[in-house]
Amino acid sequence: MRFRIRPAFLALSLALTGPVAFAQSGDDDAPGDWFLHDAQTGRYPGVSVDRAYAELIGTRRPARTVVVAVIDGGVDVRHPALQGRLWTNPDEVPNNGVDDDRNGYVDDVHGWNFLGGPDGRSVDAATYEVTREYVRLKPKYEGKTEDQITDRAEFAYFQRVRSEVLQKRAEAQQQLPVVQQMHQAATGAVGKVRVGLGLAQDADLTDADVDRYAPSTPEGRQAKQILLQLRGFGITYRDLTEYLHQLEGQVAYGYNPDADERSVVGDDPNDLSQRHYGNNDVIGPDASHGTHVAGIIAAIRQGYGARGVAEGVQIMAVRAVPNGDERDKDVANAIRYAADNGAHIINMSFGKSYSPQKRAVDEAVRYAEAKGVLIVHAAGNSGEDVDTADNFPRAVYSDGQRAANWLEVGASGWTDGAELAADFSNYGAKSVDVFAPGVDIGSTLPNGRYGELDGTSMAAPVVSGVAALVWSFYPDLTAAQLRDVLVSTARRYPNQTVTRPGSEDRVPFASLSVTGGIVDAYAALQRAAQLSQAQ
Repeated sequence: MRFRIRPAFLALSLALTGPVAFAQSGDDDAPGDWFLHDAQTGRYPGVSVDRAYAELIGTRRPARTVVVAVIDGGVDVRHPALQGRLWTNPDEVPNNGVDDDRNGYVDDVHGWNFLGGPDGRSVDAATYEVTREYVRLKPKYEGKTEDQITDRAEFAYFQRVRSEVLQKRAEAQQQLPVVQQMHQAATGAVGKVRVGLGLAQDADLTDADVDRYAPSTPEGRQAKQILLQLRGFGITYRDLTEYLHQLEGQVAYGYNPDADERSVVGDDPNDLSQRHYGNNDVIGPDASHGTHVAGIIAAIRQGYGARGVAEGVQIMAVRAVPNGDERDKDVANAIRYAADNGAHIINMSFGKSYSPQKRAVDEAVRYAEAKGVLIVHAAGNSGEDVDTADNFPRAVYSDGQRAANWLEVGASGWTDGAELAADFSNYGAKSVDVFAPGVDIGSTLPNGRYGELDGTSMAAPVVSGVAALVWSFYPDLTAAQLRDVLVSTARRYPNQTVTRPGSEDRVPFASLSVTGGIVDAYAALQRAAQLSQAQ
């Protein structure tokens, strides 16, 4: 799943059943590239990329190009800021309908789409894993009592998933018409403000735009008030649109036991031996999330509307994550595809609460580990302690061992006070390795656009970008050494107290992850140089 409801949306959801007084937010926005700034010399607690380029890299050229596989919902490989930053299969002749390199994937020029069908179509919206589990067990247990079954553990599991699906589907159905009404009102308000300010009809409104709008009619004043109310919840019009689409997807697919999106692909989703299915459409129906992730890692750093972390990088696009829950089979095959085709780093900005075929993913992670591939995974956006809450995929194998090539990443904000930990970020003193910027992150969007998004989905590619930057200059490091470099040089905040995500409690920032720190590119490059000289 690429998007999860943040606490602001939870507050909004609670507000849908009654009148609410909205407070106007007075916070200033950080620039979209704040995550590249240096915490010591600048205003924002970024990862010191700009300082690293200025003081440590200068005119030096990378020793090698690092390939980062972005396993996601699709990447717009046509985006101007990603040109020259795309992995291109050297042994594949584009669009000739032949598997030239005989790797089992026809015309995989920039990657592969495991959500595609042989007729060129692709899965967009999909069911959640909990719904698929309910459907799988329903014929066996629906209408039964505990006295009628022998496997009581599985029966209890069925009752749990059934209750979750029915309850959440009912909640989404209840909220959807209200959010549709809110979105309709907000759409009208945005349109009126755009006209009043003489902006293009597709322009994103900033807080400054709303503030300078001076309406002279009751309709105009109402439009401004609607947008100020949204701001009071920390929600933009784009956020509201995304929330509406999520609710629509939950009702139509996510929690719908009758939905069957997999017929598009044409495989047997339960046959884990199948590897060669899909098509070469790495953009897919909705490439917003994956394009944003790719740009954070590798967007051209000069002359465009967003700057990526690393220059000596190529993005391999591997589509396996729909608008819904990814399937374990697709994730496992995506990891294997990336590892087999030369990826050095795999970025995985997705997660879910159920993983019935976890062993297949475990085997793929072990396969990537054996090939020396570093895996960077987003911790999730539910404001939960993932030491105890389920969030898959995860670094711990079914046998209890931990993958040595895995980095789990939480999201930090652009203020170094109580909000240093993003309010939506998952955390875990044992399960989350480091934090990285994940709030108001500017990057690429499809069709040549740019914009800011929030999430551990954004924090993970910041870390992937830093890892790629370090590895591009110090290729003699192993994946395990690189992981150690990033962990050991994370910028600590031993005395910083923050608001624990998902609550109002105040806790030490150091208690939210293994390191208690934020990734630091400057320090990581220095440490890598020391290790390289010692080898």
